[in-house]
Amino acid sequence: MASMLIMVALPVALAIVMLGLGLGLTAADFLRVARRPRIAVVALICQVLLLPAICFALVVAFRLPAALAVGMMLMAAAPGGTAANLLSHIFRGDVALNIALATVNSVLSLITLPFVVDWAIGYFGMPLGRIGAQPRTAVELFVIVLLPVLVGMVVRGRRPAWADRMERPVRIASLAILAVVLAGTITANWDLLSAEIGRLGGITVLFCLISLTVGFVVPRWFGARNQQAVATSFEIGLHNATLAVVVAQTVLGSVELSLAPAVYGMLMLPLGVIFGLMIRSRPALRRARVTA
Repeated sequence: MASMLIMVALPVALAIVMLGLGLGLTAADFLRVARRPRIAVVALICQVLLLPAICFALVVAFRLPAALAVGMMLMAAAPGGTAANLLSHIFRGDVALNIALATVNSVLSLITLPFVVDWAIGYFGMPLGRIGAQPRTAVELFVIVLLPVLVGMVVRGRRPAWADRMERPVRIASLAILAVVLAGTITANWDLLSAEIGRLGGITVLFCLISLTVGFVVPRWFGARNQQAVATSFEIGLHNATLAVVVAQTVLGSVELSLAPAVYGMLMLPLGVIFGLMIRSRPALRRARVTA
């Protein structure tokens, strides 16, 4: 019964998360990023290419079993989550850049996520069907990832005042639902998770911290302002764990593949807060807060 409830709740939770993302998005956000695309392109390259490569190196170094390895690769290929917007707002990042990156990467993930997961399934020899080989998968990903964003944008375009009022409550509700769903996933699969937590704890913490650091440092090398670097650090460092769990359990039909994203989902918020406090202590960011 618990597993059936989770199977239903996961897509619904993700749809609410992505709807909240759309409520905060306008065409102007894309235009502003498009006028100065360099930082956005750098961030997307880090997220789409660099992080899966780093995750693969960690998986090999930690010698994870095939199911946990594929689960880590699935999580690494997921776009940024709604938690990135929240922490970016708290630590004075460029939230509009977060929203634009999350939306663009959500679209890209319709292609990149199946590619990375299919490659990982083949490399690690998992007896699973390939995502890319199932035409309905693209439709499923579109419905649970992109369609709610488009609905949110339409609502904002037609009723902007209402969307402004609802953006914060929906964002808070999204985080609450994410926490409840992840807790339910962990509870329903506690025996399996407790047997593997020793293998997953270290690698998920390390990968999250590396992702956050890459997201902050690399865009700075390419001229990102402090507020932009804060935004990209959270966007690149905090993956959409809910999406990864949904794909693992509802698309691929594997609970084991969802363990790594579930552990990551538990740890990423406290790690993100710690990282945010560290970068906020930098002198340049202190000056930015004074002049903001």
